[in-house]
Amino acid sequence: MYFDPNENLIYPLYALSNWVLTTGGLMFVVLFVSLANLLVTRGKSGVGVFFAEIRGMISDVFSISPRRIWALTRLTFMEAYRRKALAVFVVFAVMFMFAGWFMGDTQEITPDQVKVYVSFVLTSISWLTLPVVLILCCFGIPEDIRLRSIHTIVTKPARRIEIVLGRMIGVSMIGVLVLLVMGTVGYIWIVRQTPERSQKFLVCRVPQYGGIKFINRDGDEGTGVNVGDIWAFRNYIEGATKARAVWQFRNVDESVLDADGNLQLENSFSAFRSYKGDMTRSLFYDIKFYNPENGVSYTTDPQPVNEFRSKLDKIPRKLTVDDVQYDLIKDLVTKNKFLHVEIACIDREQYIGMARPDLFIRMPNRPFWVGYWKAVLGIGLIVVLVSMIGVAASTIVKGPIATVLTFVLYVLSGKNSHQFMDALMSGDFKGGGVLESIYRLVTHMNPTTDLPETPAFYVVKGFDLILTSFLWLCKQVIPRLQSFNMTEFVANGFDVPFNVSILPSLLVTTAFIIPCVMLGYFALRVRELESK
Repeated sequence: MYFDPNENLIYPLYALSNWVLTTGGLMFVVLFVSLANLLVTRGKSGVGVFFAEIRGMISDVFSISPRRIWALTRLTFMEAYRRKALAVFVVFAVMFMFAGWFMGDTQEITPDQVKVYVSFVLTSISWLTLPVVLILCCFGIPEDIRLRSIHTIVTKPARRIEIVLGRMIGVSMIGVLVLLVMGTVGYIWIVRQTPERSQKFLVCRVPQYGGIKFINRDGDEGTGVNVGDIWAFRNYIEGATKARAVWQFRNVDESVLDADGNLQLENSFSAFRSYKGDMTRSLFYDIKFYNPENGVSYTTDPQPVNEFRSKLDKIPRKLTVDDVQYDLIKDLVTKNKFLHVEIACIDREQYIGMARPDLFIRMPNRPFWVGYWKAVLGIGLIVVLVSMIGVAASTIVKGPIATVLTFVLYVLSGKNSHQFMDALMSGDFKGGGVLESIYRLVTHMNPTTDLPETPAFYVVKGFDLILTSFLWLCKQVIPRLQSFNMTEFVANGFDVPFNVSILPSLLVTTAFIIPCVMLGYFALRVRELESK
């Protein structure tokens, strides 16, 4: 099982700091763009207009009417219905009518087929919902301006901030409505497509991960053995030596035990054979629990490695060592509720590979529908985020340009783009920044050679520092959508953790509300509504 849930906890204070940075960066961009636009169009008087618009916005905020916003939201619903936006349900229904033909035998299926079913449903929902929302949010206001129907609204008591909010809420509600219908149909399809004997695979496991360290063959703390695997996800321990992989689990008490009083340890170790021998014979490992405070330890019988599937080991609470009975929780867990677990390979000259998520304490399962609807919630938050960005963009540029702009921001918000920007800012790339790289190319200087400390050196470094600061601002403006995609958790049979996915997604979404509303408000205030 090649799945790393990335269980790095997002603590509330850290998450709040990210929210502040994102909101602050976006508001800075909005205010800077608005001021620059007024200076270009109105000269020095634009400064006075800018502060007057700020005062006007504050006044409009305190005069917002929920009834007017709801009326504009209903108008958005009616427009979407007239434009036949809900015809996406027809495409969705056709896909699910024929999907079962191409997805294997329904008499008995494997966990991998269940993974395909879940991934297919959630991916289809995402790909069908987002284009509809993107078109509705980016073409609504420009189309009103082109047809001059917006004059009917602005001549009423409706304020421009209410127009923006009405559009954002209306498009978001349409997207959520579409999402709820598709999510319900998709859930029913998954359950009906999975035969009764395979329903056990539709679970949401709740893992409790621990930290890992390795002990080398000499018994000293170090790293695992590199067996030449290109993918360096796992480290390997050598059999019949002192090499160990040691896990430390926190907050271990009676709550981690199942209904029968057993501790469930699930692993997905990998086997590497230095000599083939009998390929039908499994490699073996043992599990050792020990308490460094009182010296009590317990080692299980040899267990076979399941090379291609996860394996569940049930450890009873009552353990017997040399005719002495110990309690797993009371005797092997430290006073600070830490549980130390050692894994050793038994077979000589053979290796077992493991990584941090390859061993975890399996807590009581949650129903499948819990994780499924959490994944749908992640898609819903993306829908809301795209709606806000699209409506804000549509107040500045025309529909096609707003669509392209929103789509580009959505693409740049992926994991690879942010990793690339992080690498640029951290200086991991050899050769320096933009200007330094150009200088090295022109002078044919090796990237590992230091630049001469001349006046030009400080100019180059200063310019690259400015660009890096601008890149930092771009990082805050471009949303991080890694946590929004919760399909991988549910497809692999795990519950969606709140701290890792749901909390960051909620904070990122709320961080964009104020800046997007401000940008849309300022754009409608200074934009010429007579233009087509």
